[in-house]
Amino acid sequence: MSNTYKSAGVDKEEGYKTVDKIKKAVGETHNSNVLNHLGSFGAFYEIGGYKNPVLVSGTDGVGTKLKVALDSKKYDSIGVDCFAMCANDILCHGAKPLFFLDYLACGKLDSEIAAEIVLGMVEACKDNNCALIGGETAEMPGMYQPGDYDVAGFCVGIVEKDQIIDGSGIKAGNKIISLPSSGFHSNGFSLVRKVFPDFNEEFEGKPLYETLLVPTRLYYKDIHKVLEEVKVCGIAHITGGGLYENVPRIIPEGLCASIEASKIQIPSIMLELEKRGGVAREEMFGTFNMGVGMIVVVDAEHAEKVLHLLDDAYEIGEITEGNEKIDLKF
Repeated sequence: MSNTYKSAGVDKEEGYKTVDKIKKAVGETHNSNVLNHLGSFGAFYEIGGYKNPVLVSGTDGVGTKLKVALDSKKYDSIGVDCFAMCANDILCHGAKPLFFLDYLACGKLDSEIAAEIVLGMVEACKDNNCALIGGETAEMPGMYQPGDYDVAGFCVGIVEKDQIIDGSGIKAGNKIISLPSSGFHSNGFSLVRKVFPDFNEEFEGKPLYETLLVPTRLYYKDIHKVLEEVKVCGIAHITGGGLYENVPRIIPEGLCASIEASKIQIPSIMLELEKRGGVAREEMFGTFNMGVGMIVVVDAEHAEKVLHLLDDAYEIGEITEGNEKIDLKF
């Protein structure tokens, strides 16, 4: 019998099935700026209506949260995570997401699983008025075991040059406002999986995996609601490394984000992990978002306006003079 690509482990027909299952839904994310459709070598997106546009891009994956999804056979939320991790990053600069591309790699392609992951991305794109204009599905036997998947994405957004938010306008006296997370989001899952090896155990009346797989919150609508009303000095997406690593990224030299940890509303699942795993509080804050998905820094006079615009937001600190960039007070 002669060798074929299929005998080597790559089933092209399953790839065609994946495209068939997602093509209509992906097309629903397109707008008049998208000039072609799935199947071309490249995706075309026309830009108009801006005076001095700057493109802002971001790429990310979902880390070992994928293991929880694969072991639990629940795949839709992972697509949301992939989009959110990219789109929330570019949002920190005031950018509006324009388009998104995905990359899906596996050892043995299952069109049902692949479609479920991508359809999660589609729903997230729709929620953010963003077009899913392309992607790549790579079946790589030998590189991945059958049943293994890896997911990554790439998002491009746009902002007027004079409206870029980069933290340079932050000054002493500014208030720091927290936008709550929906849980772990997509960070710290190597530690999560070590402390919680059984994803099917019961937690607060339901299987643990349901809590762990709550998708990363999308902040586009909330942030742009604020940007339309208030001048924002800085925005930070709290991802891997928690507040300790992400807040200093926007703080100018000579200033410090003074944050009251006691004000932070920590999710119960994180308190359970801290207790069961014997993890020190400082390690928790240096690994997880601890309930703070994003922070917004504004002038003190605008703080109440932001809190009024965002129902679940709350103040956690202020900007002071200092050289540490962040002072987390326990």
